[in-house]
Amino acid sequence: MTLPRQRGLTEQAADAAIDTACRLLRLPSIRNEFNDIVDRAVKDQMTYRDFLAELLMTECDDRARRRSERRIKAAGFPREKSLRAFDFDANPNIDAATVHTLASCEWIRKSQPLCLIGDSGTGKSHMLIALGTEAAMKGYRVRYTPATKLVNELVEAADEKQLNNTIARYGRVDLLCIDELGYMELDRHGAELLFQVLTEREEKNSVAIASNESFGGWTKTFTDPRLCAAIVDRLTFNGTLIETGTDSYRLASTRARAEEQITS
Repeated sequence: MTLPRQRGLTEQAADAAIDTACRLLRLPSIRNEFNDIVDRAVKDQMTYRDFLAELLMTECDDRARRRSERRIKAAGFPREKSLRAFDFDANPNIDAATVHTLASCEWIRKSQPLCLIGDSGTGKSHMLIALGTEAAMKGYRVRYTPATKLVNELVEAADEKQLNNTIARYGRVDLLCIDELGYMELDRHGAELLFQVLTEREEKNSVAIASNESFGGWTKTFTDPRLCAAIVDRLTFNGTLIETGTDSYRLASTRARAEEQITS
């Protein structure tokens, strides 16, 4: 099957016209993939309708990929982490079925919270980033931040009389991922500012946190008992709790590599 050119145009002129049209119409994927798609169309004897569908779906798929990449970049993740790369066998405390259900992002659609609680090295941050990435890929607006960085930003915004704008900005994203909550004690002012962010998002948009402290130990971070209880309430109501345990996967991997080196 030979695809017809516009009447009166040479093949070279037709290619140039297609290139120009794609630039004007902002169709970069069709412009870049056109020749390959034409070759497949000839080889597979596509109908005109199939050929047009292939062109348009190429552009749509590539635009979706670029939007996903922009959302992941905008989230501010410190490193790439995926659910595929998570070793569930190394941490039996984490139920793979529960995590894969979370990856569907239904909890985000329902504006529910997620808490990942466990010792260092048990996979909390990996899971937090991976689930945040899944959400970004599915079209949700995501923002990642360590707890201390968020609190410092809020304190600076308050000093500069920009607090309302900053809280509103954090309130707009569909999923706010707060990592390392509980690693450092927060003064009352910082804790109150964080509480304002959580209150802004309550039952409107999801929050996911990772903490090395069980809820009973959060009074070390939030020294006011009543404020601590209110924050725990905001982060657990209708939410999901995953306890990642106490056995460090990173430490176990380091020990295993050391033993391999000794025996080799």
